[in-house]
Amino acid sequence: MFTGLVQAVGRVARMDRDPRGVVIEIDPGGWAHGAGEGGSIAVNGCCLTLTVDPGEIGGRLRFFAIPETLAKTNLGGLGVGSGVDLEGSVTAQTLMGGHFVQGHVDGVGEVVRVDKPETADGEYRVRVSPPAHLMKFMAPKGSVCLDGVSLTIAALEAGDGSGAGGWIEVALIPATLEKTIMSGYEPGDAVNIEADILAKTVVNYLENYQALGTGH
Repeated sequence: MFTGLVQAVGRVARMDRDPRGVVIEIDPGGWAHGAGEGGSIAVNGCCLTLTVDPGEIGGRLRFFAIPETLAKTNLGGLGVGSGVDLEGSVTAQTLMGGHFVQGHVDGVGEVVRVDKPETADGEYRVRVSPPAHLMKFMAPKGSVCLDGVSLTIAALEAGDGSGAGGWIEVALIPATLEKTIMSGYEPGDAVNIEADILAKTVVNYLENYQALGTGH
């Protein structure tokens, strides 16, 4: 479990591919995460397990991503030097300043527009086109997690009845741009999307159980 409050931006230091998946090693830049072998770290919003104690490899974070993970996230498109958003898993002492994030990426969207402010009172906005099947979970002023960042949906277009052609837009404050990889977004970039767990639960109930007439 995570909050969507990014704690550090790391850099990919190594990617070794084989038929079983990819070894990803990340330099966290001195980030004190406190996790050891078997611990969970969200990398661009995707929950990964540390396969080696970071203390044994100079503080770097080493993970193994299987083909399923690579197919459902943007991690397969990373290369040495790529920046990634990092967050350690929630503890009993963690302030819940974002929203409940599971680290289970629902799909990969595409950045379709970046509006950078030309004046001091302007807004920095990013527009993302999610996969059509995720649009039903998007709501005005609702929560969404993009590359591990907890954000509020500032605007959206629902698209057709299937969600095709839909988009969401988020407004970014300077602190978010400074502390995440989002300042580097350009149209065409792939973005990991995790829909709000509450929205997914409600939609699942309405689609699969409401018609059963249970009276609840």
